[in-house]
Amino acid sequence: MAQLVVNNLDEDLVQALKQRAAARNRSVEEEHRAILQAALLGSKHRGFAAALGEMPYVGEDADFARDQESNPRT
Repeated sequence: MAQLVVNNLDEDLVQALKQRAAARNRSVEEEHRAILQAALLGSKHRGFAAALGEMPYVGEDADFARDQESNPRT
């Protein structure tokens, strides 16, 4: 594995990284890796809203309405 050293970071940025890592129960190094991966390669995990947003448009809700008269099970 390669190593990456980042110099000359603002103290506010370092503190924000530490807080974010602590909130996610991760080490600062692990959080840094996760941020870089998400920014450069895309996140492995996506939220529900993101998954919905990626679904193609397939029509209006009415296009999928059940016709009760033609359904023999009702």
